[in-house]
Amino acid sequence: MVTVLIIGQLQQHVDDSKFELELPPTATVKGLLDANEDKLGVVHSFAINGQLMVMINRKISTLESPLKDGDVLKLTYQANFSYEGARWHNP
Repeated sequence: MVTVLIIGQLQQHVDDSKFELELPPTATVKGLLDANEDKLGVVHSFAINGQLMVMINRKISTLESPLKDGDVLKLTYQANFSYEGARWHNP
């Protein structure tokens, strides 16, 4: 099981902002999002458009990052990841 936390602006697009999901056979963030597209809805479309910031266990990650049982996955909206991420890291 992976604990999923939806934070920030994305919370308005989902019914629950905290829930648990079973790991899919392809245990990556993208695999988890693809396997649960019906539950995640708009969050999945943000991922496809590159507008999703991904954190696994408090570390910034990517859609290709592997997941393991017990991980905490945080997802939030990120309009321009390269610009905002660089600014966030280099104030």
